[in-house]
Amino acid sequence: MRNGPVEQEGGAMTTLTVDKRIDTRFMLLPVPLMSVIVAIRAGEVGDVIEVLCADPLSTTDIPAWLRKAGHELVETAEEDDYTRFVVRKNEVTPADAREHREARSV
Repeated sequence: MRNGPVEQEGGAMTTLTVDKRIDTRFMLLPVPLMSVIVAIRAGEVGDVIEVLCADPLSTTDIPAWLRKAGHELVETAEEDDYTRFVVRKNEVTPADAREHREARSV
């Protein structure tokens, strides 16, 4: 899959290996978000998933779901006619998920 540099907090560059690529550029919500949810649930902790999406609503929906569910949005990049998201599946316990929901509602 795709390997490439990704800027982390503090400006450091690291190289990630993308484990799965999802191309939803020709699909509208809820398909892009549901594709991310299915890939996260099917993946292993630490998996990196690249999502290509042209639906402008996904630029808020995908990051919001990742925060709520406790997974990591590694990178968001605006390309010519779509957005590229790079996400990482985290280990999330039921208590973690509850904490993320509660923090969101504050």
